[in-house]
Amino acid sequence: MPLMPKATAVWLVEHTTLTFQQIADFCDMHPLEVQGIADGEVAVGIMGQDPLANGQLSKDEITRCEADENAKVKLVKTKEGVANLRRKVPRYTPVSKRQDRPNAISWLIKYHPELKDAQISRLLGTTKTTITAVRDRTHWNIVNIKPQDPVLLGICRQIELESEVLRAAKSSKRASKGAAENPETTE
Repeated sequence: MPLMPKATAVWLVEHTTLTFQQIADFCDMHPLEVQGIADGEVAVGIMGQDPLANGQLSKDEITRCEADENAKVKLVKTKEGVANLRRKVPRYTPVSKRQDRPNAISWLIKYHPELKDAQISRLLGTTKTTITAVRDRTHWNIVNIKPQDPVLLGICRQIELESEVLRAAKSSKRASKGAAENPETTE
């Protein structure tokens, strides 16, 4: 399944001649949902995410599947290993992108509330103070902050974001499992 499946489905509907079934299978969606995207009834306002640009699909794969409507669209195997995810040096953000950090923080708080401040800080190279200010809406520039995807802003990579989201999901499952096993400790 691709990252951001609905946005990928929107892009595939708009830019390819793949069948609804092919797009549905690739994005792990129902074919009627893909048809709704094509009709403009579903995913209204979602910007399409180019799977070619972020390395999830190749042009050859799309061409192959457009020629054979029974062919299944397959993800490109990435050469990046999980070991390449960790950085040993602190993240440097260019001056031109620093003004976008609060927008990225706002997006992460809105769409991934399960992320902890430390994870957001690690992803964006920002401080917990800034994250708290954006969350509490006390940031000095809060009126101009609009949630924007940090991947599209170029502040972090999609694979890093997905890794942190998975880590947060695992820790929340552990926490809820622990709470279910010890109901007297939770109130």
